[in-house]
Amino acid sequence: MRTLTTDPLLAYRDQFPTLEKTLHFASHTLGAMPAGVEASLLEYVRVWRERGIRAWEEEWLPATAKVSGSLEHLMHADQGSVSLHQNVTIAQAVAFSCVDFTPERSKVVCSAEDFHSELYLYEGLERRGAQIVRVPAREGRRIDAADLVAAIDEHTAVVAISHVLFRTAQIVDIAPVIARAREVGALSLIDAYQALGVIEVDVRALGMDMLTGGSVKWLCGGPGTSFLYVKPALAQQLRPALTGWLGHEQPFAFDSGPHRIHGGERRFWNGTPSIPAYMASGPGFAIVSGIGATAIRAKSLRQTARMIALADEYGFALLSPREEALRGGTVCLNVPNAEAVCHDLLAQDVLLDFRPGVGLRLAPHFYTRDDEVDEVMRRVREAAAKHA
Repeated sequence: MRTLTTDPLLAYRDQFPTLEKTLHFASHTLGAMPAGVEASLLEYVRVWRERGIRAWEEEWLPATAKVSGSLEHLMHADQGSVSLHQNVTIAQAVAFSCVDFTPERSKVVCSAEDFHSELYLYEGLERRGAQIVRVPAREGRRIDAADLVAAIDEHTAVVAISHVLFRTAQIVDIAPVIARAREVGALSLIDAYQALGVIEVDVRALGMDMLTGGSVKWLCGGPGTSFLYVKPALAQQLRPALTGWLGHEQPFAFDSGPHRIHGGERRFWNGTPSIPAYMASGPGFAIVSGIGATAIRAKSLRQTARMIALADEYGFALLSPREEALRGGTVCLNVPNAEAVCHDLLAQDVLLDFRPGVGLRLAPHFYTRDDEVDEVMRRVREAAAKHA
């Protein structure tokens, strides 16, 4: 398979130095680091060194708006509707802290295939009176939207589901789920961690109430940055209990209370922000937002289709969806002795991962050459043969 010389996305490849020495097929778990991250962090250090306490208002707090602005552009959100947080678990905890569970509205509908960190959070909500309803998967770990819709009723407070499942990369049809939540007066909270940056996500078109995601994967932002989108029409109705001094309307007034919550973009902020992580995530967010999801999605579908064809040729069992409409950006191969195969490939600078129950997970991204797709599948075949 030859690299398409007309592939315009390869123009961004030289901004990712790790690609020079690795076969990077791990963007579903840790995206390649943009070269701009180093300069961004050095700028953080310079500002801290030279401006000291003045850095907060001069550089650091304004920088958060630039980072969240890239996300708002990518997901077609209104300006000021995205707040930054430490990780998705914290971002979802902020969202859930806005909800009062009552006997009449106590249900949280999720799926058995949602990311386990979130499921642990939902378990903890039982202490606040929540009733957690985990919709089970069908054969092949598939989640059917019809099963989610059937679980939602007038007693549902929040529907919290993943747009793309982390294990199998299945795209869940969230539109009817969001519509059903709206119909019964429940809030919708979508985890887009495995979606944003590799498939189209339009928060306005989908009409979701809230969305969370993070920096580590397709957005090439490294660890430490997550985000919470709240629909502007809803935001003023919500008052998070998990809040902090930067959620105050005048944080530098150091007011001991009562808390006067910010009326705008800082409404869902809490304590001191992780400025270094936000600045590290900025270059990746800007690149992905600048390219746009349409071009990234088209390339992802083409390259993952090639990987699936080679998997069939080599006799590997496929656990991610074949259908384009259901397939996210990751190909999951249930090769024999997958964990040992993964260990061998990592030692050869082939970046991928292993997950129990699905085997190897491999993901091309906008910076991947076509010839690398063939090469990584050849390496998988060789390593699998060694451990057969």
